[in-house]
Amino acid sequence: MSELAMMTTLPAASQSPAGTPGGAAVMEKAPERVRKHSPRYKVLLHNDPVNTMEYVVATLRQVVPLLSEQDAIAVMLETHNTGVGLVIVCDIEPAEFYSESLKAKGLTSTIEPES
Repeated sequence: MSELAMMTTLPAASQSPAGTPGGAAVMEKAPERVRKHSPRYKVLLHNDPVNTMEYVVATLRQVVPLLSEQDAIAVMLETHNTGVGLVIVCDIEPAEFYSESLKAKGLTSTIEPES
């Protein structure tokens, strides 16, 4: 007897409501969606002997409005003391915009991947 013939001859009580033997209903689970985070980039400010500390702080505040006065001073001091300072970490497009805007105002800036 074929499997199909055996399944159809089983008493109705031994079949599950879904019509599958064993009494367990099979629920399909929607595939989980995994969101990939876009890579983040560091905007770096490089020390130069030309611009004053006050100008650097004011320019940082103009170009990156998220920076407070204290944050801009901290970036300027890090840049002055170590040669390079971390301005902000963000997605590629704003990172490019911030770096190019800093360059347009006479500061030296680069971007690099966060990791």
